[in-house]
Amino acid sequence: MSAASERLVSADALAHPMGAEADDPLRTTSVALTEVGGVTVGLWSAGPGVDVDVETDEVFVVLEGRGTVTFEDGSVLALEPGAVVRLRAGDRTTWEITERLRKLYVA
Repeated sequence: MSAASERLVSADALAHPMGAEADDPLRTTSVALTEVGGVTVGLWSAGPGVDVDVETDEVFVVLEGRGTVTFEDGSVLALEPGAVVRLRAGDRTTWEITERLRKLYVA
């Protein structure tokens, strides 16, 4: 195996297999791709649908899909391809996904 192939985590994050959808309002799927210094890097997919969550520390990039995440303080972020979002542990959020969303996360 070459050094380059050992470093390749996913050849195509948009087409990477995600597994079965969870039985929840957003029909979520996720897959951990690798771990770096005790931090997980993975893919998460969900929606469409609405769900309420309490977050962990995370940074993510929206790869595809659309929706919003509303925070307990009333602030709303648009989720669309290219958006980079920082969630803090304990954030109370409402996710409204209108078009199945896929994100690359670091948590």
